Amino acid sequence: MFGQRTIRPLTAATLCGIAFIDDTLIAIDSIKGHLLEIDPESDNSKIINPHQIKEFTDVTGLAVWEDTLWVTRGNSVYVSKIGSLGLEHFATLPYTANGVAVWESTVYVSCQKLGYILIFDRNTRKEITKFYAPGVGVENLTVTQETLWICDRTEQTVYSMDRATGELNFSVLTPFDSPTGIAVHKDADGKETLYVAYASEEPYIRDNPNADPNHELTYRDRTFIHPLYYHYNPEKRCALSNGYLIEMSYAEEISPLEEVYLQDVEWRIALPSETERQKLKHVEPIGVPFTEEVIDGQRVAVFKFDTLTPGERQIFGWKALLEVRGIKYRLTPKDVENLPQLPAEFQSRYLVDDDDLAMDTPIVRRAADDAIGSESNLLRKMYSIRNYVYDELSYGIKPYIDTPDIVLERGVGSCGEYVGVLLALCRLNGIPCRTVGRYKCPPYSEHQGVPLQPDFNHVWLEFYIPNFGWLPMESNPDDIGNYGPYPTRFFMGLCWYHIEIGKGISFETLTSQGNRLTKEDIAIGDLAINHIRFTILKELPPF
Repeated sequence: MFGQRTIRPLTAATLCGIAFIDDTLIAIDSIKGHLLEIDPESDNSKIINPHQIKEFTDVTGLAVWEDTLWVTRGNSVYVSKIGSLGLEHFATLPYTANGVAVWESTVYVSCQKLGYILIFDRNTRKEITKFYAPGVGVENLTVTQETLWICDRTEQTVYSMDRATGELNFSVLTPFDSPTGIAVHKDADGKETLYVAYASEEPYIRDNPNADPNHELTYRDRTFIHPLYYHYNPEKRCALSNGYLIEMSYAEEISPLEEVYLQDVEWRIALPSETERQKLKHVEPIGVPFTEEVIDGQRVAVFKFDTLTPGERQIFGWKALLEVRGIKYRLTPKDVENLPQLPAEFQSRYLVDDDDLAMDTPIVRRAADDAIGSESNLLRKMYSIRNYVYDELSYGIKPYIDTPDIVLERGVGSCGEYVGVLLALCRLNGIPCRTVGRYKCPPYSEHQGVPLQPDFNHVWLEFYIPNFGWLPMESNPDDIGNYGPYPTRFFMGLCWYHIEIGKGISFETLTSQGNRLTKEDIAIGDLAINHIRFTILKELPPF
């Protein structure tokens, strides 16, 4: 099971830097100051520094080179012999030093406050150059012969960087949030496996016998180490990462607020899509059989009823088996220069107001101009529009979706309202885009075999680049407030828990006697209750 299991040291509170000495895994518990030697196969661990706990408290970065141990604490970098653990000062930064990695005579140190990865000469202890930090969060490091690996806590991302030039090769999304440490293990055959440490807090319901009621919400430390699998496709400019086999069920229960009589009913529900990161392995009906249609390349289940009469109750839907992985595309503004003209069908379909986008209102048109300024590069325009919307809006959920003009004036929006504003501003600036999404699997991959139910549906969008295709972009999760800088983890990327259903088409429609029913006729939500269930069956094997 080495390289295929989650490592959970029993007493650890906050694991940060990790490193391998041959097959031995060592890690720093930053809060406790414990330097741990961990057995990756059994989770057994022992404290290597029982008499130097104080010196190792608040250490975040950890690296090993030959017989030396390197750590970061506060603004400084320290080095010691592995056998003695007596910390010797190496260098001091003007701000907090986060991560450290060492290869031969080169020492790499990350500093979020500076926004750089600083490179020192081990012998002279002088800074020799620096690279731009690829993300906006606290970053930890490890290094191999050619590659500097960087994990970013806020970005939920691991970056592959050329350690000589600082050029980014690709990046991958981690399957869990808050990655805090990274290490590379090389087996006897020379195969390398990335390991990533994670540390955060998780909410749970505590049974408190001294309280009434006795159940209360509280938080506890959550820290572990997990192998990161990835596959980079340079031709498609994307990297896939860890994924899961998931069973998803979507069912409607006829339970109208007011009884209705409908004849010759066709109820269409989109099925999960086939994409680079998502494979539909099997689908079957729930309750009532369905036939299939293909609408704009998307599979749709069609449920037919001769009549729906007052007092009638039905359950119908589908159950699907999916393989879903994380995906992250890497394109630069240089890659999208001198683009060909959009096909006519894209202009007539993806640059128009076809969904109450209020594109003709003064506030939306002004926002479309303000968002991009004088920018002409498509990718920079898209990035500027996203950041503008994040500056102007804050997240808030509500039972219905307002049009972009109202949302911009209010300054608060749900995920669907974020999408509406983004669609309007993009289309006014000549960027084709469409709505995608519908649900996210609750991201608790350790709860395998347990039915999970999402609290809300969810939508995001895709934008189109000629000569390349459609790229995903989340609606609001990267809007962390405070006017940025905003992470780009879901800018051209999606994690494994995003379930893509009905790309560019309506998720659910209802017709009676050949006429499509609108919200004014009868809202689907007034006619039926939907039931969504996810079951995570297992993690997908390495590539």
